[in-house]
Amino acid sequence: QAQLVESGGGLVQAGDSLRLSCAASGRTFSAYAMGWFRQAPEKEREFVATINWSGSNPYYADSVKGRFTISRDRAKNTFYLQMNSLKPEDTAVYYCAASLTSRSTMTNAYNYWGQGTQVTVSS
Repeated sequence: QAQLVESGGGLVQAGDSLRLSCAASGRTFSAYAMGWFRQAPEKEREFVATINWSGSNPYYADSVKGRFTISRDRAKNTFYLQMNSLKPEDTAVYYCAASLTSRSTMTNAYNYWGQGTQVTVSS
């Protein structure tokens, strides 16, 4: 069974960095576009970043552009979200997702989802 598992979340202070990982198992996701989304309490899930199957053409939400970097290691079936200069408004549960089609900012374009990892940024 295909599975995505996030890790790397935690409690940090504003200005700190974190790297989230998303490990894929159960199948090879090398042909999938991958994305990161986040959901803060009482808010809808929102797009953060996406990258295509080859690891090129990353695309970011304006709110994280210049601070976050998405990447993937196809050999390890793992992809990452490097988060720098974190702000309190980045506090959310972060989800990784895989899309059979192409990179997308829309949640309904993704076929597989992880369980989420909590990121809390204190001021």
